Amino acid sequence: MRLASIRVPGGPRPGIGVAAPDGWSVVRADLLDPAAPETVLGLLSLPGEERRRYARLAAEAAGRSGHPAVTPLEETPLGPPVQPSPKVICLALNYRAHAAEGGFVAPKRPVIFFKGPNSLTGHGADIAVPPLTRRIDHEGELAVVIGRRCKGLTDGNWQEAVAGYAVMNDLTARDLQLADIEARHPWDFSKSIDGYGPIGPWLVTTDEVPDPQALDLEVRVDGELRQKSTTGRMIFGVRELLTYISSVVTLEPGDVIATGTPDGIGPVPDGSTVEVRVGHLGVLRNRVVFDHGSPRGPAVGSPDEQIRSADPIQEGGEPA
Repeated sequence: MRLASIRVPGGPRPGIGVAAPDGWSVVRADLLDPAAPETVLGLLSLPGEERRRYARLAAEAAGRSGHPAVTPLEETPLGPPVQPSPKVICLALNYRAHAAEGGFVAPKRPVIFFKGPNSLTGHGADIAVPPLTRRIDHEGELAVVIGRRCKGLTDGNWQEAVAGYAVMNDLTARDLQLADIEARHPWDFSKSIDGYGPIGPWLVTTDEVPDPQALDLEVRVDGELRQKSTTGRMIFGVRELLTYISSVVTLEPGDVIATGTPDGIGPVPDGSTVEVRVGHLGVLRNRVVFDHGSPRGPAVGSPDEQIRSADPIQEGGEPA
């Protein structure tokens, strides 16, 4: 099942994805049934037969021309698939080739950092780059969405905690991050700018993702292939990450775990469109738009110093 959050007045409403010959459609659940849950997590919490009923209703509606509950995916205003997300937990250096391109040795345990939940935004949203930063880098990733409150997951039960999987782009203000690294400061700020965590378009339920370590991953900027790998190359797979993180952190419904990016990270020019594809989970598409006003804060450096080289291998010191 593919689920999305549709932005409407009064708050997001759950949508159900239906495939058609001419592309995907999003079917608004509350227009199929006024008693439908108001959130994606609410829909997921229903018994299996009830979820299947909504899937059937959605397929029937999508098959009718002009049904008011149905809109094409690319015409549907979407937010993050699950809202709200209490935590956004991220992995640095979880692909060996990515660690190597930054001049790092592959870690012996997961390297964790956090993005602010304010960073999450949906498929199709423009990403506003504020004047404080002049370099934004793409980092395509597989995201895991938690479906129930849990702690102390084991190799035998970690799958029970997963609501589903999504495509994510862990956008980074690279100039701010490098300046903080050089000053030996924490660099979470460079990851937590509003909108710097696009995710979606769908939350794809676990029954459609039998093996999260068997998904190919690609990132394109204006059609140019920038990143190409597979989730099978993660140093720490989803099972290891969930058992490790939950050993000390209580996970909540809606938490997002971004599992790390492969090699090939790089800057996105003003006005460019970034597309991230992870297996059959869908294509996440967002346009990057620079705000050219005056920065409200201390300058990071000259424009040349901020933009730096387009080759992250030569820069070094980039952990994620």
